[in-house]
Parts: sequence; C-alpha cells; structure tokens
Amino acid sequence: MSDIRKVVLAYSGGLDTSIILRWLEEQYQCEVVTFTADLGQGEEVEPARAKAQALGVKEIFIEDLREEFVRDFVFPMFRANTVYEGEYLLGTSIARPLIAKRLIEIAQQTGADAISHGATGKGNDQVRFELGAYALNPDIHIIAPWREWDLSSRESLLAYAAQHGIPIEQQRKGGSPYSMDANLLHISYEGGVLEDPWSAPEDDMWRWTVAPQNAPDQDETIVLGFDQGDPVSLNGEPLSPATMLQSLNEIAGRHGIGRLDIVENRYVGMKSRGCYETPGGSVMLKAHRALESICLDRELTHLKDELMPRYAKLVYNGYWWSPEREAIQTLIDASQKNVTGEVRLQLYKGNIAVTGRQSERHSLFNETIATFEDDQGAYDQKDAEGFIKLNALRLRIQAAKK
Repeated sequence: MSDIRKVVLAYSGGLDTSIILRWLEEQYQCEVVTFTADLGQGEEVEPARAKAQALGVKEIFIEDLREEFVRDFVFPMFRANTVYEGEYLLGTSIARPLIAKRLIEIAQQTGADAISHGATGKGNDQVRFELGAYALNPDIHIIAPWREWDLSSRESLLAYAAQHGIPIEQQRKGGSPYSMDANLLHISYEGGVLEDPWSAPEDDMWRWTVAPQNAPDQDETIVLGFDQGDPVSLNGEPLSPATMLQSLNEIAGRHGIGRLDIVENRYVGMKSRGCYETPGGSVMLKAHRALESICLDRELTHLKDELMPRYAKLVYNGYWWSPEREAIQTLIDASQKNVTGEVRLQLYKGNIAVTGRQSERHSLFNETIATFEDDQGAYDQKDAEGFIKLNALRLRIQAAKK
C-alpha cells in the first residue's frame, strides 16, 4: 500500500463512491483524483464536483463524453447488429471500455499510481473495467474496494459514513428500489422484486418508455438516413451521433418501444435477471438490418451473422480492447462501406415496422430479376434444374444407400 501515492477513482458522487473515496485515503494514505463521466445518464453530473470538493479532493475531472460514447463505441457495435443472448443490446457493457480508457488517460495525466472503481465482486463490471484498464496499461494498479473491505451491507456503509463525516443524502420519497444504470443507449434495472424471475416488473419502474397499451393510438413514421452503416439523419435532418440517439430515445419512448425483461448469463458464472429500456437502439438496430438487406451480398450478410454472437460475447465479457474484437471490427467496418441509404419505419404501440428501404448507389436488389412478371430474359428459369440436381447429388447418393 505504501507504493500507492495517488489514485484515480471513477466517482459518481453517490454514497458508495463517496465512502470509497474516504476509504482509499484512510487505507492507502494516498491522494484521490475523481473522474465523473457524462454518458447521457439523464442526471446532472456537475453536483459531483461540489461533493468531491467537500470531501477535500483537489483534482476533479467531470467530462461530457456523450458524442465520443455514441460515435466510437455504440455505432461500431451496432454496425455488427450486436445482441447478446438473442435479446440484450449491451447498453451497460459498451459504456465500460470508454470509462476504463479515460481512467487510464487521467492516471497518466495526473501521475497517479492506481485506478479504482465501485463495481462489486459479484458482477460483470469489475471484469470489464479491469480488462480494459490492463489492455491499455499492463502495469496499472487497480483497487477494487468491494473485494477488499468488510463493509458488506448498507447498514455498515451508513455507519462508516456517519463515523467519517460523509454527508448522506436521504432517498427521496418514492425513490426507486432498484439498482439502476443509465447512459444514452439504455437504462437498466436490477434488484428488488426483480430478484424473483417470476415476479413481474412494477408498472412504475419504467422511466423512458410508456406502456405500449398507453402509447398514442396514432402511429408515427420516421426516415433514418445511413452513411457507411451509421445513422446520420432523421427525417432528412443531419444529426450528430449523440443527438441522433437522444432524439430516437424520445420518439421511440413515447411509442412504448424498447422494453426488455431477461435473465442473462453473467461472465462470473451466475444468472441475473434484469430489465432494460433501449428505445432508440431498438429502432437503430431494426433500421440497420433493413438497409443491409439490400446493400450487402448474401454471403457477407451470413458471415456477419455468424460472427455477431462472438462479437457480442466479447463486448459483454469486457474484451473491447482485445485483438480478436479489433480484428472482427475491421471486417465489420469493411462490410459497411456500401451500407448507405434510407429506411422508413412505422412506430406504433411498442412495435417497429420497416415500410421501406432504399439506396440510390448501392442497392443490390434488382427489380428486373426479382419480378414475378416478365423478366425479359434476365433470369433463365431452366437453369434452376441443373442447380437443384447438383445440390441434391449427395442427398440422392445417401438415399440410395438406405
């Protein structure tokens, strides 16, 4: 511990990280630098500065990372149509590599010897933060208080806070009983009644989306424009990455789109039940696949679909900075050079329907060949006979042996 002189702490300003701040100073006799990231969680992050100052912190970093988050992490992931275990759009997972990156950069900038985080020893986030940090700085020292201290309950945390004069904000009346994590891509809910996988989520839990049955009776049509796999315009208006996702969140949320209730397999070995709201991401994913359907070659499409579960697993388990993820990303990005065009979508009571897709320069859809009417010789149907017989040869040989 005597080797640790300065630590960069991922700091939210809440009870847990405020206690961690004081605990680090006490246990390691070190200076603490705080880092608070605005990833679009919908809450003011500036109060974290006053809280850190009140606790005596001299170096405080509060950064708006929303554009970088969507541009450099969310968009590359969505180019791969990434979904974990068939449903989860990885909203929490994809935020962790960016936080790890800035922790390492700030440690280098301030001359810190270590970084610290508030993730518990039972979850995925400890793995994601630390794999990312080690990939970027193999010599960094990482302090995970939840794996070291004996503060194992909320009562012990409150007692520690009272003993050390750490201000405690009482939970507002009607506050959420859930453990929540939010950024521009999603908001998640865990704990409380959700720990029983048979218990239905309470109606007032959801914050970003209306219940589909309470959504407007009138559908809404939008047009998403893409350039090389990334959404760049909404209804003809160019938007920055963060503004695009925020706008889609608002539109899709009012139509009850993007709710999810799943039991997922954590990397540390346990099953965990969580609920998620990913309204804008759900629309982006649907639109992107629709545009790929006319812009991508069949075998390239199928190759992407085969690689996607592997890619999703890498993101979920914290291997964003791994050579295999970067190699897959290179292939994915190369596949997107012609994924440029527009997709029209109809949003209605929790549903997303694609009603049109077009690409002026890159569409592989040939109406002359695909038509059920006279194709004027563009496709000779007699050729199908030989094609079928050749592909059936091994099946006929096997059948003859039975």
